[in-house]
Amino acid sequence: MAKAAGYKLATYQSSDGARAGVIIGDQVFDAAALTRRAAYASVLGILADWRTADAALRKAAAGLGKSPGKGRGKSRVKSRPLGKTRLLAPVRFPSAIYCAGSNYADHAAEMAARDNRPPPPDPHTLGLKAWHFLKASRSLADPGSRVKISGYSQQMDWEIELAAVIGRAAKEVAAKNALSYVAGYTIANDLSARDRGRRANMPDASPFKWDWTKHKTFEGSCPLGPWIVPASDIGDPQKLGLKLWVNGVLKQDSNTSEMIYTLAEQIEQLSAGMTLYPGDIILTGTPAGVGAGRGEFLKAGDTVKLWIEKIGEIENRMV
Repeated sequence: MAKAAGYKLATYQSSDGARAGVIIGDQVFDAAALTRRAAYASVLGILADWRTADAALRKAAAGLGKSPGKGRGKSRVKSRPLGKTRLLAPVRFPSAIYCAGSNYADHAAEMAARDNRPPPPDPHTLGLKAWHFLKASRSLADPGSRVKISGYSQQMDWEIELAAVIGRAAKEVAAKNALSYVAGYTIANDLSARDRGRRANMPDASPFKWDWTKHKTFEGSCPLGPWIVPASDIGDPQKLGLKLWVNGVLKQDSNTSEMIYTLAEQIEQLSAGMTLYPGDIILTGTPAGVGAGRGEFLKAGDTVKLWIEKIGEIENRMV
């Protein structure tokens, strides 16, 4: 059987505001116009009806054939060149952005070395589960946008992460079934203000020393995109190469196979006693090569580019 036609799901800026777009080849089609379903005007609307929507989008993509915009019926829907279209963060204002903490062994080791501690043991051996912190949905930054760091942090760090987008409500999900709840994948940069993570005038041993909000969830702290690739087009999320460059210099170069807790384990843990909703985003952790481990940090004018296998690239400039 031939594989169903592929597509990428995006949010683009139109004259009427943010709209859900379907990227087929080098063209962007309005999702609602292409499928003739008004509810698909937003990516959240599509994700809320994911199983039906995915089939409808694949059918529409197949109907376009090899020459988008030149056939009959739906294929006559107007499109715009991808290169001339402004893409926004693919999911706008999800109900939650969950971020895995210390989920690559090499990254955990480099942060321990920075603090003159021995490398931590595999948490599985201690009976520990994956743990996450939150970023506010308003922290999202669009592909190609500028992220203001001047005046906020002198130790702004980069962190490439595979981001999973939930496609149906998930609660009390077993790891063996967890990936069936994922609609697709995109790329995230978990920007981290290292010098804002500790509260001043608080003893180091105090449980109130840490400030995760200022550290992780400032405005623009989560560049996301450039689009969502459906999960069925990705395959195993634990076999993806990922790289990050600062001003063209490679800083992070790893593979999602190096995660401590797999995405399935993360979904199992997050959904225990809590419902994950369509559009919720899970940032799955970052490998070694962050600035804190090198004593290097971002400054105004720096360009950060991220790449993940089978997904693509996203780039942002710090200002």
